[in-house]
Amino acid sequence: MTAERTWRKSTCSSGEGDSACVEVSLSVDALVRDSKAAGGDVLAFSVSAWRAFVVSVA
Repeated sequence: MTAERTWRKSTCSSGEGDSACVEVSLSVDALVRDSKAAGGDVLAFSVSAWRAFVVSVA
């Protein structure tokens, strides 16, 4: 499910050492994962739920 998707790292992630990194993949839905555990679990959101989340934290 997630292998053929394009993932982007959060602009707030420094990418150094053990820093907390979050990646998102936007398609017909929004998937979010921990970049240090790319093969692990993902959170799935509808596009409208993802937009609402982004607006609320911006």
